[in-house]
Amino acid sequence: MRATTIPVLCAALAGMAGAQTTGRHVIVIGVDGLSVDGVKTAKAPRLHQLIERSAWTLEARGVMPTLSSPNWASVIDGAGPEQHGITSNGHLRKLVEFEPVCRDGEGMFPTIFEILRAQRPSSRIAIFHEWSGFADLVEKHVADVMQHEHSAARTAAAAVEYWEREQPDLMFVHLDLVDHAGHDSGWTSRAYYQAVEEADTYIGSILDLLQAGSATDSTYVLVTSDHGGRGRGHGKNTLAEIQIPWVLSGPEVVPGKLAASVYTYDSAATIAWILGINAHECWIGRPVLSAFRPAAGVTHNSSDCAPQHPTLGAAGPAALALRVR
Repeated sequence: MRATTIPVLCAALAGMAGAQTTGRHVIVIGVDGLSVDGVKTAKAPRLHQLIERSAWTLEARGVMPTLSSPNWASVIDGAGPEQHGITSNGHLRKLVEFEPVCRDGEGMFPTIFEILRAQRPSSRIAIFHEWSGFADLVEKHVADVMQHEHSAARTAAAAVEYWEREQPDLMFVHLDLVDHAGHDSGWTSRAYYQAVEEADTYIGSILDLLQAGSATDSTYVLVTSDHGGRGRGHGKNTLAEIQIPWVLSGPEVVPGKLAASVYTYDSAATIAWILGINAHECWIGRPVLSAFRPAAGVTHNSSDCAPQHPTLGAAGPAALALRVR
């Protein structure tokens, strides 16, 4: 094919983007307040079984301050508070304390949901959240459904029911019961570990759903947290608060502990890479390519019209070698 014809062909294909999908799906299960100690100590058989077939680390790091809004924003924004401007939960201080480096059409720092909707308009996006504050971090128009439930059980059940019916491209499930137990009884209390064990059953219900529907060959599952805790709180600068689990499973994932450092804002970049869309130019996160088989880069960047990294162009994963986790 002559080089001069490639841009024309790519433009034509881009015009059909709304009708195209990669056939891949991503489910993010965010367990608020899930500490590294909670993963190690609680009886969580489903999570431990998932770890055995996942790329994982219990040394991923969140951002400062170790509060929910700055950290969940960083998970979905591909950047930290220095970029998106969210430095509190918005109770005693403004949620966004200073001007973000970028704003999208809704005046927010662009999330993974926004860039997926912009680059692949026909994508189905679903968000189910137990913590009501999660909705404040997301653009209002991007999700096909953004549903708040008042318990972890109802949140997980709503997500399962929706997946069975729609199989969205990207689904985010936020569970808050573990954080509640930490605040009520302490991050090393029996009640806390029991909450982790209950959350484990909800993780299992989603994994069972994928198995029953034969969707494991096309679906990636990321289980992560926003922060840990110390005593009955969090928000300080200790490893018990800033270190979090990061567990990724999927058809091209290499099981085993990740040697490379993982930061919470790498989550959005990794999701974008899986789905074959461009990371936003204002993101600082990088895809955790060490989690994948080397041949996965061919699958994700196999044509002249492969999604381009905003800085590196269409060179694909090989060009990212010095910049990825």
